[in-house]
Amino acid sequence: MRVLALLCLATTPAVAQDITFSQVATATCLAADGPRETCIGRSAELCMEETPGGWSTAAMSTCTWAEVAYWDDRLNAAYVALLAAHEARDADNARLDFTVPSLTDTLRDMQRSWIPHRDATCAYERAWWGGGTGQGPAGAACVLQMTGEQTLELEARLAESGR
Repeated sequence: MRVLALLCLATTPAVAQDITFSQVATATCLAADGPRETCIGRSAELCMEETPGGWSTAAMSTCTWAEVAYWDDRLNAAYVALLAAHEARDADNARLDFTVPSLTDTLRDMQRSWIPHRDATCAYERAWWGGGTGQGPAGAACVLQMTGEQTLELEARLAESGR
C-alpha cells in the first residue's frame, strides 16, 4: 500500500510539489469527541481548499494520496500492536489449554483478505468513471475511505485489548 501511494505521488503532475498538505485537520478531528469516521478525508479536503488549483484532478489525487499515507501509517502501527497483544493472549489461551482459534492467525488472515477486497472495491469504483479523468480521484478517495475505516476498526480492537 505504501508503495502504491508513493508511486502515485511520484507520478502525479507538477502540482504535486505545490500542495499544502498537513494531517492536522484529521488528527484534530480524531482527538475531539464525535464519530471518528467523519474525520476520514478532513486533511485531504483542506489540502484541496488551500492549494491553488486544488480541485484539479491531479491535485485532488495528490491531496487524497497524502492522507492515505497518514492512515496507512496508523493502520500499520495498530496492526503491529494488535499482533503483539494477540500473541500474548494466544500464549495465555495455550497455557490454559483453551481450544479457541488463534487471534494472531485470524487477525493476519483477516488483514490479508481485506487488502485485495479494498483493491477490488476501489478498482470497481474507478471503473464507474469509464476512463474519464475522475477515475483517479475517485479511486484515491475509495482507498482513503476504506483504509481509514479499517484503521479505526483495528484501533478500536486495540483499545478493547487494553493496549
